[in-house]
Amino acid sequence: MIILRDSGSIQCECNTDSLENAKTKLHSLINGIIDSTLDPDIYTHIDFEPIPSQENVIQIINRLRNIFFPGFFSRRRMTPQNMNYNMGQSLSILFDLLYEQIVCATRHECSRFERLCDDCRNKGAEIALEFFESIPGIRKMLALDIKAMYDGDPAAKSHDEIIFSYPGIFATMVHRAAHRLYELQVPLLPRMMSEYAHAVTGIDIHPGATIGKSFAIDHGTGVVIGETTNIGNNVRIYQGVTLGALSLPKDKMDELKTIKRHPTIEDGVVIYSGATILGGGTVIGSGSVIGGNVWLTESVPPGTRVFIENPKLIFR
Repeated sequence: MIILRDSGSIQCECNTDSLENAKTKLHSLINGIIDSTLDPDIYTHIDFEPIPSQENVIQIINRLRNIFFPGFFSRRRMTPQNMNYNMGQSLSILFDLLYEQIVCATRHECSRFERLCDDCRNKGAEIALEFFESIPGIRKMLALDIKAMYDGDPAAKSHDEIIFSYPGIFATMVHRAAHRLYELQVPLLPRMMSEYAHAVTGIDIHPGATIGKSFAIDHGTGVVIGETTNIGNNVRIYQGVTLGALSLPKDKMDELKTIKRHPTIEDGVVIYSGATILGGGTVIGSGSVIGGNVWLTESVPPGTRVFIENPKLIFR
């Protein structure tokens, strides 16, 4: 209710009955929402083991970046004198974070699918240690990826520029870490890592995809690489490339989960922007070049150049 006072100011006198009615209605709505969580056909996560934390997953990725590229993203200057301390501290914190998230993911999987889970903590520690054993090898792979990006991009002024600012190297870095956890059969966590990289860069690489040495993604926005994709060495792809699966009937979805659904890209292939390559039986032979906006669902032999015929331009 609004009343105009003599002074010309407008004041509001609230109807307390209306407020009480609103509170009563709100109470009823809250009860209805809570009741809806009991519907077995609507997804909830009640009375299950805790799942990995998205916040902790992001922390793991940021700490991995500091380990893969020491000194690049540190707040303080890293020197030979303080490196052992700084790296040791970072690795210890990373181990604890990774271990706890592996345990959460494993326990959740066991609980969700009613599996025996009597040794999750020991298993989590073993997996985290195995992952740590892989870190030097991942660093070497990333060094080759950076070099491949630099050698193929005249706009890149230095390797440092690529490390700091190229979305392709960030997505590749996250993928190489997530893929190793995928190989170690860690549930959920690798996919959460890859989807974070997807959200940040627009590059969607499933952690199950196998990618060889000296891999380069130029620009990268809109790139999609499916779970069973195999990519060889010295492969370069551009924005908007899809390495995907063919659509099949829904009644074969369970069967599809166990077979190769995505293409194989052999060594030295270049795939230009907007190209779509589909199917588990599709093999792009080594040294081939796939032009922009090409649609491929069949294999091509090594050394093949595949392009769309130039469209006819009309000027009026």
